Amino acid sequence: MGQNVRVRKLLIGLLTTVTAVVVGAVGVDFGAAIYAEYRLARSVRTAADLHFDPSAAILGFPFLTQAADRRYDEIEIRAASVDHPVVGKASLEATLHDIDLTEASWLIGPDAKLPVGKAESRIIIDSTHIGRFMGITDLLVEAPTRESNDSTGGTTESGISSNEGLVFTGTPDQAGYSEKVSIAVDLAIAGPDQTTLVMTATGVLTGPGTADQEVPDDKLAAVLAAFSTRVPGQKLPFGLAPTAEGARGSDIIIEGIAEGVTIALDEFRLS
Repeated sequence: MGQNVRVRKLLIGLLTTVTAVVVGAVGVDFGAAIYAEYRLARSVRTAADLHFDPSAAILGFPFLTQAADRRYDEIEIRAASVDHPVVGKASLEATLHDIDLTEASWLIGPDAKLPVGKAESRIIIDSTHIGRFMGITDLLVEAPTRESNDSTGGTTESGISSNEGLVFTGTPDQAGYSEKVSIAVDLAIAGPDQTTLVMTATGVLTGPGTADQEVPDDKLAAVLAAFSTRVPGQKLPFGLAPTAEGARGSDIIIEGIAEGVTIALDEFRLS
């Protein structure tokens, strides 16, 4: 009986020691990741001339193994409500995959040039700022009705809807019409440098999920014109070319995806 007690105590001691070592290792790994993310956020702030630290996340576990291998699995950078010369405020996002740190420190500095296997970047403009730009102060943007009602989502992997038939709901007072209406709007990208967002109203929407308001024939052209516009200056983070535009929630999003590129942090904000 005494021997069993001694063995039990020994096993408990060993288990406690192993647990302490594991917890300590995880804590060190977690702490190193937090510090590297803090330094990355400060570097992006400095390089991109932001007035605040963006959100920066280095994903994947364990972190220290990635740092030792000089290659991060994935990095996410987000900056909300950044000053924009055209729409007033916009949010910027970037997701980087397979980041090569061979020529950079694991603590990424503001001057780092980072080869990445795949880069995604987005400009996000909320309904409020799009509405102010258009002169429709109560504007609400939603994904196309057919996609909102589709259990599969009908969206890209990033959660962005298609670019056709977005639902714009608001009151086009400048068109001489004071009733709230819902309009189908198509999005496109134009311009020699692919930085102008084109919004083209195609018709009035009625029924469930809309303002359910018809527009008289003599007002239709003016109302459609009020919901159509061009928004220049939409340069994606890191200069990526747009590959999709649509809605997510009540925001308009322009997204670019590219593979095998080298990014510089001072190109995170280009507008």
